Amino acid sequence: MLARQWLAIVTVLTLISTNWLAASRAVERQTQNSPPAAAAIEDAGPALVKASAVFAGGCFWCIESDLERLPGVSEVISGYSGGRSKLPSYQTYAAGGHREVVFVVYDPQQITYAGLVEYLLKHIDPLNRYGQFKDKGLQYSPAIYYATAEEKAAAEQVIQAIDAMRIYRGKIGVSVEPRKPFWPAEEEHQDYHVKNGAKYQYYRLASGRDAFVLKHWGPRANALELPGAVPDASAAADDAAEGQASGGPAGTTPPAVASPWLNFSKPEPAELRRRLTPLQYKVTQQDGTEPAFRNEYWNNKHDGIYVDVVSGAPLFSSHAKYDSGTGWPSFVAPIEGDALLYKHDHKMSYARIEVRSRHGDSHLGHVFDDGPPAMGGKRYCMNSAALRFVPVEQMEQEGYGDYLKLFSLQP
Repeated sequence: MLARQWLAIVTVLTLISTNWLAASRAVERQTQNSPPAAAAIEDAGPALVKASAVFAGGCFWCIESDLERLPGVSEVISGYSGGRSKLPSYQTYAAGGHREVVFVVYDPQQITYAGLVEYLLKHIDPLNRYGQFKDKGLQYSPAIYYATAEEKAAAEQVIQAIDAMRIYRGKIGVSVEPRKPFWPAEEEHQDYHVKNGAKYQYYRLASGRDAFVLKHWGPRANALELPGAVPDASAAADDAAEGQASGGPAGTTPPAVASPWLNFSKPEPAELRRRLTPLQYKVTQQDGTEPAFRNEYWNNKHDGIYVDVVSGAPLFSSHAKYDSGTGWPSFVAPIEGDALLYKHDHKMSYARIEVRSRHGDSHLGHVFDDGPPAMGGKRYCMNSAALRFVPVEQMEQEGYGDYLKLFSLQP
């Protein structure tokens, strides 16, 4: 159970010993015992150079779950940093001057430090220097920690670039500070969004975080747009273009992109109208509702997964589907809670909670508290028109092979 905490401790010790003198001599003059970022560590098996970063963005449960979705990130650990006390706990970290932070382990061959900063800023309220959303106090204030002059410059450049986009009504106020020792949080706070999915999702909904991100960025929140976010992106594109121009080996095709929905960019309305049926467009783009008992999947009993019809993101497994008697496909839980967004809906005479696709920004349906008590008590009442069913036999060929483990058919 303490493996994640030991991983964090070992990682930090490794960082201190391997790259301290080379990477952070300038930072050392400002703060004692400050561990460097981007020190090399080796995984077991094939050598894979990794780097680390420390960020604060309010509740560490939320930042951990957000950054775990980012390609190139292999580990995110919740913890405390920035303060003066040693060995802080959840009960003492604020008094010791610490923030809630996350320790991010990433592959610099897939994503840069600047890319991490861009993604972080898109998933917080970067104007609020004194907390985040419903959480007030400096312990929840956002911060970008750096260990080298290069990291500091990269963070400041990203801030300037986003300011220049005029996304927000005001200047970004996120603090950029030298890194200090990282202290892993208690085991109960690691992967909280997985261990306590329902509680986490309702906490996140009530906080207003997702509504804020959706309002300002929409699906762009999950895309890296700024130059330098991905290493050698232009060189890779040039190589690919050259290979296509030369024809390449006979019979070869470009490799498929893993989990393409993670970088999905929502098309313009005219293009969506072309791709979707009138009913699909009405439901997903205009918050419509299809007829009960007269829709494609309400009585579907085959094994497989249901994906967002717009982005292709996996949403629900057939194992979570049950007959609610309502005439719409109903599920007790999503495959991954972070694939969904929740909004308060007051269009009816009573309040409801709308469910949307995070990656496709599609209206899916609503979630209610009248589901089977033995299975968590939730009823995700979805529209068939917002979903596409992928039978288990076709999941591998359609790029959903990682989800075969849900059906004990992992190849």
